[in-house]
Amino acid sequence: MRFGNAQKSRVLMVGAGGIGCELLKTLVLTGFHNIDIIDMDTIEVSNLNRQFLFRKRHVGQSKAKVAREAVLKFRPDANVTSYHANVKDEQFNVDFYQQFQVVLNGLDNLDARRHVNRLCLAAGVPLIESGTTGYLGQVTVHVKGKTECYECQPKPAPKTYPICTITSTPSKPVHCIVWAKELVLVKLFGDRSQASDLNLQAADSDHEDFLQLRDAETISDFCARVFDQIFGHNIEVALKNEDQWKNRRRPTPLFLSGVLPEGIETCKAHRFSDSILSVMPLLGFKNPQEVLSLQDNARLFISAMRAILETRTKEIGSLTFDKDDQLAMEFVSSAANLRAYSFGIPVMSIFDAKGIAGNIIHAIATTNAIIAGLIVIEAVKILMKDLDHCRMTYCVEHPSRKRLLMPADPFEPNPNCYVCSNTPLILEVNTVHTKLKDVIDRILRTKLGVSSPVIMHGTSLLFETGDDLGKEEIQLYTSNSEKVLAELPTPVTNGGVLSVEDLQQEFKCSIHIRHRDNFDEEKEPDGMVLIGWSSSVAEQEKDKEKPIAAPAASAEIIDDDDITLIEPAAKKRKPEDDSVPLGKKQKVLE
Repeated sequence: MRFGNAQKSRVLMVGAGGIGCELLKTLVLTGFHNIDIIDMDTIEVSNLNRQFLFRKRHVGQSKAKVAREAVLKFRPDANVTSYHANVKDEQFNVDFYQQFQVVLNGLDNLDARRHVNRLCLAAGVPLIESGTTGYLGQVTVHVKGKTECYECQPKPAPKTYPICTITSTPSKPVHCIVWAKELVLVKLFGDRSQASDLNLQAADSDHEDFLQLRDAETISDFCARVFDQIFGHNIEVALKNEDQWKNRRRPTPLFLSGVLPEGIETCKAHRFSDSILSVMPLLGFKNPQEVLSLQDNARLFISAMRAILETRTKEIGSLTFDKDDQLAMEFVSSAANLRAYSFGIPVMSIFDAKGIAGNIIHAIATTNAIIAGLIVIEAVKILMKDLDHCRMTYCVEHPSRKRLLMPADPFEPNPNCYVCSNTPLILEVNTVHTKLKDVIDRILRTKLGVSSPVIMHGTSLLFETGDDLGKEEIQLYTSNSEKVLAELPTPVTNGGVLSVEDLQQEFKCSIHIRHRDNFDEEKEPDGMVLIGWSSSVAEQEKDKEKPIAAPAASAEIIDDDDITLIEPAAKKRKPEDDSVPLGKKQKVLE
């Protein structure tokens, strides 16, 4: 195919964020005429420093629509169609994907990536994946039957922590952040029903109103009572369980009278305007990277709580955490630090706390631009039928062989992939205690990315979703979902096989059930273990022999927004060491 014909091909772009803005600009300047864009997000202030198609006046508007309007100003002859919608909507089915010659992904979450991958496989349309995190980035090419699909290699599971660790025995700063963000903030200002899994183990927990303002109680007195309750009395209650502290450091109860001997009066001097965004300047805290003392964190906690209660009354009962909500961030940071002081955990600056609360690694516009350019290069190769020269390319932070871009040949399909090779999976689960809904939520939706599951056990239909279901069918499947596996109409026990299908994704898989009585709560918090969705041992050993240039640290590379939480590999390859081939498992996971 000539390049002129490639330019006329119809291209689908999914995501109009950090990579998406750069990609759309590069596509139209390369001469592509027919481009469709899908993005469900609206523009936020934090996007403006790198998503250059957007301006301050666009805040709150659709990313896809504004991006389209922006590029048409310098390429008015381009045929760009925008969709302000979720890529998982039913309108974007297999027939929709078959209209395109290539799909270009600039997504920011694993679930949507898997969904697009499966529809591209079903439609037989090549997919180019991409991602960036700080200085790191990558572009991979996925062609059905010729290269591995996006899910041929297992992706790192989101880091989870047992609820008992967060509520009772925190040992890391992240435990305190999760506690403050997901429990205290929600209990005080949000939808309290959303905090049901995290229970404040209060001395007066029988009285559900202990975190609510009482009659004739001033806001200042309420703030003081909450402080003493969650940092003092709750800790005293926990200390009564002597067995829990035999091999752990005992926490120290914190009471306001002891932390601030002068009392809450030091926090009452300030009057807050209705438009207040931050209390830190009022308290004299000018440096967000400064680690505050115990006393200063107490002052910040009381003041932030007062400000929210006094100036944002309409949001009480519905407030949700937002990394860009400075007042909420000050509340979460100070609450987390007070808990950290109590449990002897290192405290953080508000800057570092925001990094954990929002999983932040600051995005770099240049990395996005580089990756967008590489996407277009690979798209041109695909459209010109030059598949033999397609490459997956990694952008690294430190030069290797004096290069920052490290190309490698795409891998062949993984014969053990449960998505493109129909490999059966094994689920270790306690069939006597585990409900079907837990399997649906924790395994099918979360780990396998199934959107609308249909579950069969033999010839028995156990569960189905859809708008066309009748009232009796909905009641039946809802009832089934609340039953443990062994008590379903056709009991699912050791050796049973569940057939799972998602009609929207045209995805099928088989899950073999293996009963197991006990699970390690720390290592296996789901109470289930999914086996068989990674390469076989033989394949992994074979992969180790494949030389591939890749970043040293294994990470989840995602675009877009200032927030990415990665955990580096235990051993890092030195940038100057070019003699050690990196195995397939050491590449940056997209």
